[in-house]
Amino acid sequence: MNEDRTPCIVGVGKTPFGPLYRQLDPDRSAYGLAAEALESALADAGMERQSIDSVIVARLPSYLKFCADFGLTQVRYANFQSGGGFQSGLALLQAVALIRSGQAETVACVYGNNGRSVRVNYGGAPTPTSRYDDPYGMTSNGAYYAMMFRRHQHEFGTPRETLAELAISIRSNAARNPDAVMRTPITRDDYFSQPCIVDPLRLYDYCLINDGGVAYLVTTLARARALGGVPVRVLGSAVTGHMSYFYGTEDHWYACLRRLGQSVFEEAGIAPEDLDVAQIYDNYTPAIVFALEGMGICGRGESGRWILDGRHRLGSTLPLNTAGGHLSEGYMQGWGHLVEAVRQVRGDAGDNQVAGCEFALDVSCTPICAAHILGR
Repeated sequence: MNEDRTPCIVGVGKTPFGPLYRQLDPDRSAYGLAAEALESALADAGMERQSIDSVIVARLPSYLKFCADFGLTQVRYANFQSGGGFQSGLALLQAVALIRSGQAETVACVYGNNGRSVRVNYGGAPTPTSRYDDPYGMTSNGAYYAMMFRRHQHEFGTPRETLAELAISIRSNAARNPDAVMRTPITRDDYFSQPCIVDPLRLYDYCLINDGGVAYLVTTLARARALGGVPVRVLGSAVTGHMSYFYGTEDHWYACLRRLGQSVFEEAGIAPEDLDVAQIYDNYTPAIVFALEGMGICGRGESGRWILDGRHRLGSTLPLNTAGGHLSEGYMQGWGHLVEAVRQVRGDAGDNQVAGCEFALDVSCTPICAAHILGR
């Protein structure tokens, strides 16, 4: 591939999640939030909206409406994706393919979510196996994560305190992020004082429900250099999955994640120990436990000790979810994680900046697992 066509992320934008969380508005539009984020991304890149020739929207009902409202009446490519956890990874994978193939020059990837204001509820919706699952309490994805973590405990002796440490440390990152929803630090006593939602998962093991928008721009290295900023290259990009009637797997998606890791690290030309920071999809804390092992960051069954040793904290081996993640910054279904990964590589992540950050991992651990490695 011509190096000039190396896909790069040149602009990122997010709405301030905290103020939106505290100022509910039933008339707030997901389209408006997405547009606000895209305006921010354009300003961040130093680009005009006319530079955009392709658009991928997520969670918004219509890419036609979004493009028309934003004045993008002539585009080469447009697509819609649902808001599910893996879709953030698929959006970037699509954008990368479009840039590499020459089918697009600048792709806007945009997400909008007004779920808190319009009181969206998660869980309880019928699935192909509801008649078998519901009587046993398996009415939400959280129940499956709880069951998988119980199996992990049985197989490897993983302490419950592992989940508490993740919730506490990620909240401490959010405390330094002025845009985060939850910024008040929590202690181990705070964590264990909360009731179990689905044993062993407690309140702080669950992601937030909030409003917000996220956007980023993907273009060629040649265009990125012309803009004069710090081009963040997409060095590796991969997706894999396990398809079944059930949300979880007996091996905690280990086989999927191993294939994913081998693919993305080989493409990027680096090893897990070369990473400087990781943003891991944390709809529930056990997802981080599973992703660390599957991606080869630690050995199988070793994530509990790795986390309790504090190797995921700022200033240690591999800082995780440095903006506060889904648990505390805001639940943007993976999209906010990618923005934080970009800012870390650029060196402008504020008080949570990882010194000398060169390589960042963005990974989601869901029925379809996706991973990207970003670098300078």
